[in-house]
Amino acid sequence: MGSGFANANMEGANFENADVRGAVFSASILRRANLKGANFSGGLLDQADFAKADLSDALLVETILLRSTFDFANIDGADFTDAIMDEGQRKWLCTKAKGTNSKTGVDTRASLECD
Repeated sequence: MGSGFANANMEGANFENADVRGAVFSASILRRANLKGANFSGGLLDQADFAKADLSDALLVETILLRSTFDFANIDGADFTDAIMDEGQRKWLCTKAKGTNSKTGVDTRASLECD
């Protein structure tokens, strides 16, 4: 917990079901990474590139996601409860949000406060 991965190129990395609570991924490249079920709670993931990453069932509770990108990312079942993100980013994620997190039982749309 609390690991640092700032400015790292982790394209295609496998963090499936990893416990990376409180970790710093600022300005990191996580394109096409397997992040399924990973617990990023309380982490700093600002300016990260999650393009085509699998974030299904991931925990992003109380994470900082400002200026991160999620182009074509799978967020099915991800829990974004109390995550800090740009309003435009939240609205865009709401257009693709679906599913319920298997660990918290929280609906992805509810965690993003989608209308």
